[in-house]
Amino acid sequence: MTSAVDRIAIKAKERPGDRIFSTATVVAGSLILAVLAAVALFLFVQSIPAFVAPADAFKGDFSNFWSYVAPLAFGTVWSAFLALLMAVPVAIAVALFISHYAPRKLAQGLGYLIDLLAAVPSVVFGLWGIGVLAPLVQPFYANLVEWFGWFPLFAGPVSGTGRTILTVAIVLAVMVLPIITAICREIFLQTPVLYEEASLALGATRWEMITMAVLPFGRAGIISAAMLGLGRALGETMAVAMVLSPNPEVIFQLLTSQNSNTIAANIALNFPEAHGVGVNILLATGLMLFIITLIVNMIARVIINRRKAFSGAN
Repeated sequence: MTSAVDRIAIKAKERPGDRIFSTATVVAGSLILAVLAAVALFLFVQSIPAFVAPADAFKGDFSNFWSYVAPLAFGTVWSAFLALLMAVPVAIAVALFISHYAPRKLAQGLGYLIDLLAAVPSVVFGLWGIGVLAPLVQPFYANLVEWFGWFPLFAGPVSGTGRTILTVAIVLAVMVLPIITAICREIFLQTPVLYEEASLALGATRWEMITMAVLPFGRAGIISAAMLGLGRALGETMAVAMVLSPNPEVIFQLLTSQNSNTIAANIALNFPEAHGVGVNILLATGLMLFIITLIVNMIARVIINRRKAFSGAN
């Protein structure tokens, strides 16, 4: 145990730069919490009129705010879930190829190419979804309805334009792909070489080494990357607003012309014309999106904390 004299001596040797840096980090962390609390308080105060608004204040056949926001919350979570379902396996595969299979020059070039996707504006993705992707996949959607129309998710009638919730999910998957890939790649590269060499020395193939050493080590990092991508997908606005043909209902079908809208897209489409309590209603839906994102991140943190003892998170 250090005595009081030793602690005083250590404190006396502390340089001014260390104190400045320590203070700056505390202030920065506190500022983030303060801004987060201020945003939550603002949204809550502005949302109170929406919670007690009469039925005629809502556009459409809605009795109260909760019946209005329920389809939007469903569309937000549904589209983000579909995007994550497509993006995570591809991102993990690309990250493993870059970190453990590709030659160095090819890996660097492919890594830069994937990272460049993060710099493309969401409007460009929206234009790509409308002008290129939707017409391209529409015949495939028609075949899916013809072959698997008995399955509820692929029930018809098929959209004639290709602007469906599945198209939106594909666009969102491409948008979140660079985030998930970049984080997974860095996590995989941090796997201790001793673990990999020990697996190979015991006779494991490269794929067996990856399944026994790399993936268990990076499990918490993969979950964190997926949650960051999910946060991007939940809050995406312009691409969804441009591609999706919204309908104020809870719709599970993936290929029809009627689709559940998302909270962010609904705010972007209706805010310019909103006035009075209509503004409060849109801000209240923003509060719901804030809560959904917070819940998702809390669940991810719980999962990571439970599994960090078996991965590289500790």
